[in-house]
Amino acid sequence: MWTEDSTNISRIHTRRQFLWDVGGGLGGVALSAMLHKDRLLATQSISSKHPLASRKAHFAAKATNVVQIFCPGGLSHVDTWDYKPELERRHGEAFDAELGKQTFAGVGGNYAKSFWKFRQHGQCGRWLSELFPKLSNHVDEMAFIYSMQSKSALHGPAMFMANSGFIRPGFPSMGAWVTYGLGSESDNLPAFVVLPDTRGLPPGGLANWAAGFLPAVHQGTVLETSAARPPIADLFPPLDRAVAPDAEQDGREFLRMLNVAHANRRGDSLLEARIAAYELAARLQMSAPEAVDLSSENAATLKPYELEDPDVGPFGRQCLLARRLVERGVRFVQIFCGAENTGSKKIRPNWDSHEDIVRDHGYWGRVLDTGASALITDLKQRGLLDSTLVICTSEFGRQPFMQGSQKGRDHNPGVFTTWLVGGGIKGGTGYGTSDDLGWHAAENPSYSYDLHATALHLLGLDHEHLSFYHNGIARRLTDVHGHVIQELLA
Repeated sequence: MWTEDSTNISRIHTRRQFLWDVGGGLGGVALSAMLHKDRLLATQSISSKHPLASRKAHFAAKATNVVQIFCPGGLSHVDTWDYKPELERRHGEAFDAELGKQTFAGVGGNYAKSFWKFRQHGQCGRWLSELFPKLSNHVDEMAFIYSMQSKSALHGPAMFMANSGFIRPGFPSMGAWVTYGLGSESDNLPAFVVLPDTRGLPPGGLANWAAGFLPAVHQGTVLETSAARPPIADLFPPLDRAVAPDAEQDGREFLRMLNVAHANRRGDSLLEARIAAYELAARLQMSAPEAVDLSSENAATLKPYELEDPDVGPFGRQCLLARRLVERGVRFVQIFCGAENTGSKKIRPNWDSHEDIVRDHGYWGRVLDTGASALITDLKQRGLLDSTLVICTSEFGRQPFMQGSQKGRDHNPGVFTTWLVGGGIKGGTGYGTSDDLGWHAAENPSYSYDLHATALHLLGLDHEHLSFYHNGIARRLTDVHGHVIQELLA
């Protein structure tokens, strides 16, 4: 059998080679059809030329956007959301762990009841501590997972697990997976935006919003939340190097032509994604400053965020920016309420309250209460809460006993609490429980896999079918675990 290849050089095929080529080709077609039927070819349905193009969900979605509030350091569930009457009765007694008194950072001291009183709120009667007087007004809209667990007691690995499902860095974050599956709603803003605390980055740094092995275009874009600095570093050229707008536009068009010609020769999806990112950066010069400009907000909207308060204001601004970004079509917004430990002992820069929980949680409780409650109210008033899923979580909880002779509590990966509101959530509900003392998960233990599966479900994505083929494995956000928590769905 004679054939002619693209170089116009004739070559001969044996009958055996011909049959192998035909059979192999038909087999490949059949395999592709079967994989498509089983929805295992997720990567093939996404065009590299338009990596952030809006895409259809697997099924009807109840939410289109996500705002995740992350409280790094380890928020104490027994002082905030998870009321433990038995802990009050055991207050002052020695910790009686069967495995001994050694904990993550020292020796376990005496059991200690919450340092804030708990009260029931709303028609659902859920318990919240007095640390959150404003959030308690929203309790009928909130759903709580009381049985969250982590596989690590270290901040970095636990944060990686909470964000990516793995305790090691290098895996895509939830925001990256969401934009990979659904694309962007906005042509002029990133699909995934990160709003760090003004004090700096959280434990683990940039890996918390990385794209991992997904195309780089899906990683989070960091926006500066301080009003004193531009929203994105180096977005504009220095004033002494500024060029006329017409010349700048001509330069961009010429650069685009070169990039496209280069990409057509190379056929590299990573290169195409990078070109798309550069083109988005150019559009951001117009859209990003407008998105963070609060001058158009009226006084009634600004007041609940308490922007002028030196302690509460920075996080309030993060929450207000999150609302503005969702309003402008940003798919996933991640807010960090706290930063990496800087070594200061005056006030911990996050929720990691080893030395003095009254001091540290007292400070951060007011910050979270003000900003989060204002965000929920603002979203609801604008008709955005029904389509926006708000998640508030931490990497782990804190122990029900004191850390030796100190006034703080140690890390507790055995159980912590996460709450959700909006976007198809059944308000006033709870799922799972911790034990009587708040030491370990007791009923329906849950991991990040279950939270991620539930969030993806609300966005119309099946966590078992949202996959990316990497190093011989069809990778998922939920790894090989996770189930949708139906009890939390409206």
